Amino acid sequence: MAPADVLILSNGPGEITTWVKPVVTALRQQHPHPEELRISVVLSPCPNATGQEGAIARRYPEVDRVQEARHFWPFLLWGNTHEGWDWRDRGIVLFLGGDQIYPVVIGRRLGYKTVVYAEWFANWRRWVDAFAAMNADLVQRTPERWRAKFTIIGDLMGDAQSTPEAQATVAQRLGIDPARPLIGLLPGSKPAKLTQGVPLLLATADAIRDRCPTAQFVIPVAPTLDPATLLAYADRDRNAMVSIFHSPGVTLIPNPTEGALPYLKTDSGTVLHLWTDFPAYDLTTQCTLCLTSVGANTAELGALGVPMIVLLPTQQLEAMNAWDGLLGLLVNVPGVGRLINLAVNRIFLAYIQRRGKRFAWPNLWAKREIVPELLGPLTAAEVSDRVLDYLHHPEKLDTMRQDLRAVRGETGAAQKLVTLIDQILADKRH
Repeated sequence: MAPADVLILSNGPGEITTWVKPVVTALRQQHPHPEELRISVVLSPCPNATGQEGAIARRYPEVDRVQEARHFWPFLLWGNTHEGWDWRDRGIVLFLGGDQIYPVVIGRRLGYKTVVYAEWFANWRRWVDAFAAMNADLVQRTPERWRAKFTIIGDLMGDAQSTPEAQATVAQRLGIDPARPLIGLLPGSKPAKLTQGVPLLLATADAIRDRCPTAQFVIPVAPTLDPATLLAYADRDRNAMVSIFHSPGVTLIPNPTEGALPYLKTDSGTVLHLWTDFPAYDLTTQCTLCLTSVGANTAELGALGVPMIVLLPTQQLEAMNAWDGLLGLLVNVPGVGRLINLAVNRIFLAYIQRRGKRFAWPNLWAKREIVPELLGPLTAAEVSDRVLDYLHHPEKLDTMRQDLRAVRGETGAAQKLVTLIDQILADKRH
């Protein structure tokens, strides 16, 4: 094959780890020499970005060049990369996160064909050359005249799996017993979630261990956090939610022994291991069950087939102030804004409870509840009751795993995407 470029457009931490990684691995396996196929990653701004996406992409040995999100707009508008990259005559612009208009604009400028990985929607069908669809549902919802552009490849997230060897290493590093239940605690990464999530999960861990002494606990620490910052949300002098959730006192053990990982220990003796590697698939795939906040975590756990309970505590309603327009201005008015926000959120919560609105991604995918969502003024006793019910009835966990796997596409998507890219570069398809 004549030399070619593959320019990957991506944005957030989930896309970089669950989409980009399996694709660049498959690309480089198929084309081991950069002289034949050069892989570049260009990041676009993302509200969920951690700032570490560029560093993560650079750690992938398959990737030849990376441009940070802060340099994206000059590239989109004028075609200027920050480091003055050159481009080969032949190439593909591959969309793996961001806005689907980006590959259209950049592909036209470079004279490259465009391929969009589409999970749930496919825009700009007239101008995109090919769509790699997650499942047949997206194709069926597409007008007949555009369907020839679609190839069903399956679920890229499903390719981001762990290996038994990697899982054994995780268990050894944490000092956990693989034969005992492991509960993953994912409180989130943003202050509004952590303020409630950390004390609720600490109290819940104590409540679970009280009734199930064999249970083990681990917190996959978000890449934007560190153990000391996480511990601050468990401090009753700095976080009023600690008292509201009756959360226990907790101590950070930073260096238990040489080479061992840090952990938290509650006053009653519950140990919560801390895992700081990112992404944490080698860990989360070993979890019997995860307790998680709403958001991207639910998508990643769902793609990995990890059972979960999604927690939406409402004790701090004023934390929910992400409103737009006039309402966004009103809830930020000094003095009365907090009361307005509280009233609006109460009305909003009553509405979504009546309508049965879903928040977790697996439930949105399935259009029904396959993972439980607990919404309201949650308590540690209530959450621990649900966890123990699953631990005492493993068949319920098996059903949840099967439902999670069924709602996503097939695995092997990365290799199918590489095959599609090769076909386009060889002009056998377009």
